[in-house]
Amino acid sequence: MEETKESLIDDSFTSAMTLTNSGVPQVPNRYVLPPSQRPVLGSSIGIRETTLPLIDLSLLHQPLLRSSVIHEINMACNEFGFFQVINHGIPQSVVRDALDAATQFFDLPVEEKMLLVSSNVHQPVRYGTSLNHSTDRVHYWRDFIKHYSHPLSKWINMWPSNPPCYKDKVGKYAEATHVLHKQLIEAISESLGLEKNYLQEQTEEGSQVMAVNCYPACPEPDITLGMPPHSDFGSLTILLQSSQGLQIMDSNKNWISVPYIEGALIVQLGDQVEVMSNGIYKSVIHRVTVNKDVKRLSFASLHSLPLHKKISPAPELVDGNNAPAYGEFSFNDFLDYISCNDCVQKRFIDTLKKRNS
Repeated sequence: MEETKESLIDDSFTSAMTLTNSGVPQVPNRYVLPPSQRPVLGSSIGIRETTLPLIDLSLLHQPLLRSSVIHEINMACNEFGFFQVINHGIPQSVVRDALDAATQFFDLPVEEKMLLVSSNVHQPVRYGTSLNHSTDRVHYWRDFIKHYSHPLSKWINMWPSNPPCYKDKVGKYAEATHVLHKQLIEAISESLGLEKNYLQEQTEEGSQVMAVNCYPACPEPDITLGMPPHSDFGSLTILLQSSQGLQIMDSNKNWISVPYIEGALIVQLGDQVEVMSNGIYKSVIHRVTVNKDVKRLSFASLHSLPLHKKISPAPELVDGNNAPAYGEFSFNDFLDYISCNDCVQKRFIDTLKKRNS
């Protein structure tokens, strides 16, 4: 890891926060996207106006209403691979504390954060900028810290020691999202006609990666992005955002801006659910825009099966009329892929699709 740190420092590692704090009037050339990839901001041109699904999760616990909520989830997963949830059981005090700890972390001196820098995607704790500073052809206006988070007792001692509140506040949020993920994956399994405990064992033993993102105010938000279009590798991503910035792609390849709803969390289907469902549900393609005046924070809690556990189409969803449309894969296979390939140019899940599907 020391060699990695040194090579990044030698390459003049510069975070997006550093650029914003220095008052640059323009984004450096390495952040400038080709015109066809730039977002359309401040206008509805190219951005579809639609009502995105918002689901009250408390109704899942009411026997007479559970089936209607499962139906809502089925509709949302079919159309968007995405929905927002309210009454999800995570106290707002826990959410506020996590955002506060993240703010304090990204406000630390550069030298302090650089102690955790790495371009090695297999590192269980790493600080970085863009997607991967050392390999990105185009850079993205984003700083991040990622860390494994389940089981918490195994990983938390490797998390940042500064700010002093970080482990406690982010740890409580990570534990709460793990509980929420178990409820969501049960409901999604049920919505596919599977037993609700279809992935119970794999979920309990599974991986949770917390990606804490900072998208600083950007002088030219119309020619760059915070994150490029991509889908997430795991089963589900539970996203907390401090303000609007996320966009999802619909089935007609239109971009939809996801509104900020106080107290809501965003649920995004990942590649593992697309494979498990044999393509009935699709992982959602999404990107992140940035803002000229507002710094945006987000917590992306990425949940997946255990590192080396393979997932394949559920046998119950495969028959003579519906052959398996995907090969199997594990979280580790995904990490190996992004270590050697540009996932902006080709999505990992596209490598799994069978030609006869």
